[in-house]
Amino acid sequence: MLTRRTFTALAAVAGLAACARPAPHAVSPDAPEARIAPQHPPLPRFYGAINDEPFPVPAIPEGSLAPEYWRQKVTNPWPEHPRGTIIVDPDAAILHFVENREQATRYGVSVGAAGFAWDGSARLQFCRAWPRWKVPEAMIARQPDLEPYSVANGGMDPGPGNPMGARALYLFQNGVDTLYRVHGDASPKELGSAVSSGCIRMLNQDVIHLHGQAVHGASVIVLPSMKPESLQSVY
Repeated sequence: MLTRRTFTALAAVAGLAACARPAPHAVSPDAPEARIAPQHPPLPRFYGAINDEPFPVPAIPEGSLAPEYWRQKVTNPWPEHPRGTIIVDPDAAILHFVENREQATRYGVSVGAAGFAWDGSARLQFCRAWPRWKVPEAMIARQPDLEPYSVANGGMDPGPGNPMGARALYLFQNGVDTLYRVHGDASPKELGSAVSSGCIRMLNQDVIHLHGQAVHGASVIVLPSMKPESLQSVY
């Protein structure tokens, strides 16, 4: 049961399923983030390039990913849930995959501002490797240039440039597509930020890993955001 609004209402929100990034904004050279570059330790090897996929997955650049968003095994904070449950904390920008009562895998994510408005439980209906991006009509009405990628036109071909990335997990409730996705193509510097149009975005290396252990029919739970409403609609 959703606690803020039904998935049916959310499905009508343009951009919710689009998962596209907004246009980048310029950063002033005098801004603190432009002057101070954080120093991060060397990345684990699993963030290297993946060359045995249908399309190449580039390595994550060294120094670009904060350690708190690295994939890692952790003590399971949700031992009451069965294996395969996926739990997303939008405020912490963390996704947990429950492996057993004792252990979970933790991943960093980015969640769009529209995603902050969703809390509740869905079902992992199916997964796709290198999915097509099919833009909903509501978004095309706002961005007519996306018409070539509409459902009627078959969507955007998979591969580099497709905002769905290397994998997508499709979330349903009561047999109805929620239009929410857990998918790839995140850039490392966006993890922890609200930058997409509502979906849960992961690094391609991480979403490939998650896809490899995902359980069909498992619950996907998004926790309620504690952020003030003013911070939930920045993007």
